[in-house]
Amino acid sequence: MKQLYLLLLLSTFLFTNCSSENGHNGSPTLPSVLVFYKTAGFYHTSIPAGLAAIQKLGRENGFGVDTTKNAAIFTADSLKKYKAVVFLSTTQDVMNDAQQTAFEQFIKAGGGFVGVHAATDTEYQWPWYNQLVGAYFDSHPEIQKATINVLDKSHLSTSFLPDKWERRDEWYNFKNINPNVKVLATLDETTYKGGKNGANHPIAWYHTFDGGKVFYTAGGHTDESYQEPLFLRHLLGGIQYVLK
Repeated sequence: MKQLYLLLLLSTFLFTNCSSENGHNGSPTLPSVLVFYKTAGFYHTSIPAGLAAIQKLGRENGFGVDTTKNAAIFTADSLKKYKAVVFLSTTQDVMNDAQQTAFEQFIKAGGGFVGVHAATDTEYQWPWYNQLVGAYFDSHPEIQKATINVLDKSHLSTSFLPDKWERRDEWYNFKNINPNVKVLATLDETTYKGGKNGANHPIAWYHTFDGGKVFYTAGGHTDESYQEPLFLRHLLGGIQYVLK
């Protein structure tokens, strides 16, 4: 009888561990995200560092992570296993009409979206996506240090940041900014050269759109971004926000 009890206990332990490890394949105990990194334009060499960083964040913070550059995964059935999708420095036209429709349905069903850096340099002919991601990329100066003004510390992605956050990255100028996004942080254009959005230069924001939660950060061009504790925590907070 004692042996049977031990055997049942061992079986329960193994099953629980297996479910946790494979939560991104359907376990209800572990939310999962899909990181999409297809590029049809400029390829950011920091993408592998970003993928590794998000996978590590998932392992350490209780969410599963799948990665792909294959847009064919954007079907209604395939997206059902994910609670959020991360666009990691995608560029230009990365989806066909059917894939776009599936993604729109995913968001309308309550799915989350995180855009990182060149996610705004994506799908210029898809107005719905412009409203979702919150803006389109317009231009950028050379990589340099700049000061970020953290305006809203009530959010998971910013609550721990200093009021003035100095870091080195590639700083985007934006066009077609969705006026309904809730800006978390702006760039101080007096602290670097090449800013074109003026005193109100958003650099990170969030909003709810068409049924889903959205977070975007323009950081993440450099490999070093994915080794910065504050930037990683900022990115993690954005992912956790859309998973809530």
